[in-house]
Amino acid sequence: MADIGKPAAFDGIGRVRFGAGSLQRLSALLTLFALVIGFGLASSAFLSVNNGLTILLQTSVIGILGIGMTMVIITGGIDLSVGSVLALAGVISGFAVKAGLPVFPAMTLGMLAGAACGLFNGFVITRMRIPPFVATLGMMLIARGLALQLTGATPVSGLGRSFGMLGNGALFRVVEMQQSGFPRVIFPGIPYPAILLAVVAVLIAYILRRRRIGRHIYATGSNEEAARLSGVRTDHTKLYAYTMSGALAGIAGNVLMSRLVTAQPSEGVMYELDAIAAAVIGGASLSGGVGGVGGTLIGAFIIGILRNGLNMSGVSAFIQQIVIGFVVIGAVWIDQIRNRPS
Repeated sequence: MADIGKPAAFDGIGRVRFGAGSLQRLSALLTLFALVIGFGLASSAFLSVNNGLTILLQTSVIGILGIGMTMVIITGGIDLSVGSVLALAGVISGFAVKAGLPVFPAMTLGMLAGAACGLFNGFVITRMRIPPFVATLGMMLIARGLALQLTGATPVSGLGRSFGMLGNGALFRVVEMQQSGFPRVIFPGIPYPAILLAVVAVLIAYILRRRRIGRHIYATGSNEEAARLSGVRTDHTKLYAYTMSGALAGIAGNVLMSRLVTAQPSEGVMYELDAIAAAVIGGASLSGGVGGVGGTLIGAFIIGILRNGLNMSGVSAFIQQIVIGFVVIGAVWIDQIRNRPS
């Protein structure tokens, strides 16, 4: 199984060197443990099984988006469109179900729509030579506009119980029927979105660590010119990374819309910032060449636990944004210190 715990970087001559960014990954892990201990001491309910599973469920969408974002950031790019692509993919899945398509093929269609948006991003960046920030900002507006235009800015509802299975179902859920006729949940089970997150994490970690395209992603971000001279098809590699980011945004859109059992064209606003924050907190370098799936998962759970714990403490959503903003600034500051020449 691929090692998903270590960030990596390219050494400029064709090899991936592991362990770069270990300071930031270690600090993120210590922060995660400190948050769990702190919120656990503040409220005994925080450490309950039900709350832990709730955190897993809430973090799954940001985790999946963050993993796709990590691939792009490693190449030295950025993807500001994932929140809007998430909404568009969910809307397309919803329309496909309304048209009579079974849920799985419909969600596959939504994922492919996300991949198409990512492919377009990659094409604009590699062929038209438009900077990633501008290209993906344009796609953010295009995808959101398409989602709103297709739906008339209204939710796509009436999708049926089967559409909500992915987002609301759970493995090993134990339910007991009471004498009153009402069910009682003995064990809520492991949410399907959390299982999907684990599958995506292992798959992408394997690609980054064990496949040639993974080595090329690190090489492109570490030193694009050196990678090109070493025979790496850097444009092809960027195209792959952005397509994967779009596809994972499509999967995240399916999960989120399934949780709501409606396709909401206005969902996913600011999610791209959470995805970037998860990757950066977890050790991905905005200058490229450094990052890993394990670090991004840690970053996603830091965000999820912060929001959950602050909610339980009665802190407003606005204050939560301020706190997470300071956390992101701190993570980038550590990244800057790490990249300073000694």
